Amino acid sequence: MRTIGRTGILSIAILAGLVLLGGTCAATYNKLVRLDQDARAQWAQVENAYQRRADLVPNLVETVKGAAAFERETLTAITEARSRVGQVRPQGGTPTPEALAEYQRAQEQLGSALSRLLVVAEAYPNLTATQNFRDLQAQLEGTENRITVERMRYNEAARAFDTARGSFPTSLVAGMFSDRFAEKPYFAAKSGSDEPPKVKF
Repeated sequence: MRTIGRTGILSIAILAGLVLLGGTCAATYNKLVRLDQDARAQWAQVENAYQRRADLVPNLVETVKGAAAFERETLTAITEARSRVGQVRPQGGTPTPEALAEYQRAQEQLGSALSRLLVVAEAYPNLTATQNFRDLQAQLEGTENRITVERMRYNEAARAFDTARGSFPTSLVAGMFSDRFAEKPYFAAKSGSDEPPKVKF
């Protein structure tokens, strides 16, 4: 029987170490891919919820147009805000921090215009009494709730990805593939939401 010399043992140890290192890198890469796909899937859900809201806008505007002497300014603001939302869509996967901030600003403008519409509509009892308007209003409220939930879920998926990405030794693999595994941005609270609302009677 041949005995393995020191060089042979060293070669086997180095080979085993390389196989172990390669396996660890592959497992880490696959974990990052899974977490990245989770965040991308959740981002798609956010876009779906926002798209549902944008799809409700034309129906709401058409219903409201039927009310006599309804303020055209408000309808114009909604139409323009919806148009901007359609132009500010982050492309591919999850957005960059800058693209997310721009997307969020456009969505906030649409949300603000819709809120103004609903407040102004209260002054028109014949409008708010119609079943079609009430149905659209209920759908819009439900959609706003979905948006909040989907944004929260996206932030959770982004946090899980960013935590794994920043942890050692995963950060080494993420660093080697930094274009593929960029840090995920988060949705932030609307500016001024940290201040309590002013109630006037």
